[in-house]
Amino acid sequence: MHAVQSTPSPTIHISAPRTFWRWMATVTGFPLGGYAAYLITGHVDSLRPALLAGLITGAILGAVQVWGLGRNRPPATSWITATAVGMMLGLGLGSAVVDYHTSLADLVTQGAITGLVVGITQGLVLRRRLGRLALAWPAFLAVIWAGGWAVTTTAGIDVDLQFPIFGSSGALMVTALTLVLPYALNRERNQS
Repeated sequence: MHAVQSTPSPTIHISAPRTFWRWMATVTGFPLGGYAAYLITGHVDSLRPALLAGLITGAILGAVQVWGLGRNRPPATSWITATAVGMMLGLGLGSAVVDYHTSLADLVTQGAITGLVVGITQGLVLRRRLGRLALAWPAFLAVIWAGGWAVTTTAGIDVDLQFPIFGSSGALMVTALTLVLPYALNRERNQS
């Protein structure tokens, strides 16, 4: 009689430092997307450039984030589309609400609205993987994208140029705080 040996199911092991550095590299998506959009659309001073700049910035940011999320990411096309559409609608709405002004209060408001809308569209993609936890993503992004604009404005960046996204200083803070996402996706994947 032969003993039947069971083979353990494969477990995905994700290195915490690798996850950290891979996600932190996505900070580049903010200035790359913002600068590309700025070169194409110019100042975000009316609805048309706001929508187009949001779409371009969001598409580039979403693509960089897809790379940063690694193997445990949501479907690439869904994530990029969600980020691009969310950024387009969020920036269009947020900049219109503040009438395209660039005071600290205006940019914090614009950032909160943009972050909220990006969070909603990304949250729709995340809900299959994260369930109810994805419901917190819109509010979380609203707060930290508002903070991204606060950091950029207080760092002395010339925000009067009406960029579509906060600068590298704000992007660094936002990227560091959103590091919870790849860890949550990795944790969920390792538990399933």
